[in-house]
Amino acid sequence: MKFAKFCALTLLAFSLNACSVYMAAHQPSQKNEALFKVGTSRDTLIAEFGVPVTSGMKNGKKYEIYRFTQGYSQGNKAARALVEGTADVFTLGVTEVISTPVEAINNGDLRVYEVTYDSNDCVDQVTILTPGTNTNAPQTNATPPNNQQAQPGVQK
Repeated sequence: MKFAKFCALTLLAFSLNACSVYMAAHQPSQKNEALFKVGTSRDTLIAEFGVPVTSGMKNGKKYEIYRFTQGYSQGNKAARALVEGTADVFTLGVTEVISTPVEAINNGDLRVYEVTYDSNDCVDQVTILTPGTNTNAPQTNATPPNNQQAQPGVQK
């Protein structure tokens, strides 16, 4: 009878100690931010990032703001869960004191993009609005100037 109680308590202790493993396996998934480029269709953005948080008209063009959490790849999530689960087994759950807060902190990064569309509902301009990001330069559909080098003996 004492052995059965011991086994039940041990099983209960192990089942309650797997918080970080669960958290690692259920982190947000990685989104394809490369889709935020000139020429991408609006439907493609909605399929990848969901419904925009804001829509409207600005300077005669449709614009939308997308806000999402950039997560982790499936391989990254599986590796983290495996490492934390193994650590739980070898330390009898003691590592949960460290790994659970680490998983709570590392739960993806907030991303915010403003997208302007052309008349065909394709991306015309992308502006990164993510707080703390210093790359706030918009991407536009303007064609770059021709970088023609002067040829010797030819005047322009």
